[in-house]
Amino acid sequence: MIKNTELVRELIYQIRLGEDSAYEFKALTIHDNKVTRPHRDSVADELAAFANGSGGVLLLGVNDKTRDVEGIECEQLDTVELWLTNMASQAIDPPLPIETRRVEIPDRQGNLRPLVWVRVAKSLFVHRSPHGYFHRVGSSKREMSPELLARLFQQRSMVRLIRFDEQLVPNAGPDDIDPALKARFLRGDLPEALQLKKLYLLLEDENRQPRLTVTSVLLLTRRPADFLSSAYVQCVAYSGRERNAEYQLDAQDCDGPVDEQIRQAFAFVRRNMRVEAVKRPGRIDIPQYDLGAVYEALVNAVAHRDYAMHGARIRVHLFADRLEISTPGGLPNSLTVESMDANSISRNETLVNLLSRYYPADPVTRRQNLIERRGEGVPTILAASERLSLRRPLFEQIDHTELKLTIYAASRESNGLVAQFDDE
Repeated sequence: MIKNTELVRELIYQIRLGEDSAYEFKALTIHDNKVTRPHRDSVADELAAFANGSGGVLLLGVNDKTRDVEGIECEQLDTVELWLTNMASQAIDPPLPIETRRVEIPDRQGNLRPLVWVRVAKSLFVHRSPHGYFHRVGSSKREMSPELLARLFQQRSMVRLIRFDEQLVPNAGPDDIDPALKARFLRGDLPEALQLKKLYLLLEDENRQPRLTVTSVLLLTRRPADFLSSAYVQCVAYSGRERNAEYQLDAQDCDGPVDEQIRQAFAFVRRNMRVEAVKRPGRIDIPQYDLGAVYEALVNAVAHRDYAMHGARIRVHLFADRLEISTPGGLPNSLTVESMDANSISRNETLVNLLSRYYPADPVTRRQNLIERRGEGVPTILAASERLSLRRPLFEQIDHTELKLTIYAASRESNGLVAQFDDE
């Protein structure tokens, strides 16, 4: 991240020179806590044009005609940031990740004026904004011709032939790595950068600058959602059988590196599930869910979800009678719901490989590594859960964009476990 003093120096220099292919200025008019000028759609076109090109910076609070630093009132900065966030997520398809900073720049009289700096990285995708497909030509945006648009789609789809978990994250560099998280990957006296490159955790961009990959963002940064906005697990527990906020008992967004997300989500299920008991003749505890199966299901969800999908996070929802785990992304390649227990295909091969080699499992699973790559995950979920609840878990593919697993809760009344223990 650019230090504030360096950023201010660069902005003063750029404002003096004016707009170019990498900089766009916009003055704002705000009335009743709403941005009234410029129009949202016009600014969305500018942001998409940067993303469809080589990236760039939008500087809000500077008149693009006179280059005067008009500024933004301090009490309106939150309004402007919310306006930008909604625009990037709702007016641009696919949604566009942006980075914003608040800075103060002197005007012609030497008075400091707050501005909002917005950086857009070159995207892996082609983005459509309200008025079409735009790119940056010199200091202005231009709608792309059909020929140019077709060529850009071809170029960026070819980039995505590389596994998504090995692709570069444009705004993530070595400084974003947490030293404690990378220690497990470093061995011997080899240079650190070389070791990380061999594991596809660090690669160079087209300007030969080191960048983190999707996998390294997920494993080596303290909050992956800062770079991949949906890279977290949403957990909610309800007292009833319906998804109703009035009956919500507990909720937690599990963020942090993905191994920590698994631990947090597992702890959430463990503390919110019920444990009943029967006396036959001694006490026999009947948990709602087999914890080994739950852990396996959470590992599968985090390791195999489609991280390229914008706005889609893993959802872990507990109800009175079932646990639902919804994972973004349809089944990869030729895998089907019917063949899942017999075949194993990894969507995120690099991520899965590192989780299987460098991360120990939770003791409850009675295995050595977080992922053991024996193809036993789905059979374990099905067999262990059915043995406890007497109902086979259900996998469903929703519109080829989501995989939902339902594990049914065990109980004395609804599943006949009292009779089962009597037979034993």
